[in-house]
Amino acid sequence: MKVLILGSGGREHAFSWKIAQSSHLEELYIAPGNAGTKLHGINVNIQVTDFEAIKTFVIEKNIELVIVGPEDPLVLGIHDFFLADEQLKKVPLIGPDKIGAQLEGSKDFSKKFMQKHGIPTAKYKTFTKDNLQDGYLFLETLKAPYVLKADGLAAGKGVLILDDIKEAKKELANILLDSKFGKAGAKVVIEEFLKGIEASIFVLTDGNSYKILPEAKDYKRIGEKDTGLNTGGMGAVSPVSFVNDKLKDKIENQIIIPTIKGLQQDKIHYKGFIFIGLMIVKGEPYVIEYNCRMGDPETEVVLPRIKSDLLDLFEGVASETLSERDLEIDPRTAATIMMVSGGYPAKYENGKVIYGLNTVSNCVVFHAGTSSDGPAITSNGGRVLSVTSLGKNLESALEKAYTNVNLIEFDKAYFRNDIGQDLLALVKE
Repeated sequence: MKVLILGSGGREHAFSWKIAQSSHLEELYIAPGNAGTKLHGINVNIQVTDFEAIKTFVIEKNIELVIVGPEDPLVLGIHDFFLADEQLKKVPLIGPDKIGAQLEGSKDFSKKFMQKHGIPTAKYKTFTKDNLQDGYLFLETLKAPYVLKADGLAAGKGVLILDDIKEAKKELANILLDSKFGKAGAKVVIEEFLKGIEASIFVLTDGNSYKILPEAKDYKRIGEKDTGLNTGGMGAVSPVSFVNDKLKDKIENQIIIPTIKGLQQDKIHYKGFIFIGLMIVKGEPYVIEYNCRMGDPETEVVLPRIKSDLLDLFEGVASETLSERDLEIDPRTAATIMMVSGGYPAKYENGKVIYGLNTVSNCVVFHAGTSSDGPAITSNGGRVLSVTSLGKNLESALEKAYTNVNLIEFDKAYFRNDIGQDLLALVKE
């Protein structure tokens, strides 16, 4: 099978690494890819939202499957673009159509979907500049902290959690009147704050049946003990110790099944991944957000735990025979540590030469933001490398991952030293 992966981050390197192991694979291309994806396939200089260039390449190379990594092309309708084209419509694409992608592309859409289908989530209301005063009044009905979410995609920066109601009102005005988040903030969802512990659930569906992939927990804040600015993710672990069998049953029956049935009832034919961000409050799961693709860096701990042939699962999605495919999970624990550029998520420099990649062992180094011109590999993004190890338990996996992180160097490299420590503390309690 000839396969094209769209994207250039750690998630796409993890997909490339896993798919390269498949007996079904004939040729693998990654657009645009990075220095790490080159190890498993051929990088192609095409941007993920250049649909016409993607079309030309798919036809020229007789691509038989397209896997969409990031959210932007899905929200912009790449699946619809394929279905509407005579030459592309028979090429399977892993990722939902434009309406299905609104689960991620519009916070208001996803909250209405949850409300309609009885899926547990935080109390909320949506506001525009035309009813800003109503937004102020709704904030006064809530207890601090106050959660403001820009409706559209805002590159992971569209969520504000504020302790002071005056500041919350000011920021609401900044988003709606002063376009703080551009078009993404034309609507704002205000919701109650749920205090609990987060977990990420991943489902692969062909529109009828589904497979539940290994769960994960990621760490978004730049600073240790979850302090400082939000990032794209500083590390992740899988499995998650507090997601026990009782909680898994609740998640499947109260959230996953109603989500799949809701999509069917709304006539949204969804083929691909559903990422469900949960807050566990006193043992009960609530949906914080949906994403229409795999997470990053969660993919870097989920895929290493899947023992089955990933291309076989994708063929099941394409042919709507996913229920007939086997999903075998490695019982070991995976941990990944993200190495980032100094200054990230604010201002940082690219082009730092990376040393030590040949000295690592007992791990997989997924490239998140790298480039190579000749033998040298250099940094090319805020998040640079994701170092993943498997171990018999979380302590073992973390020890291996950190041992290898300390073998890799580039100027101003930074990583958190406390990934997974909260879960280790829970085990010891």
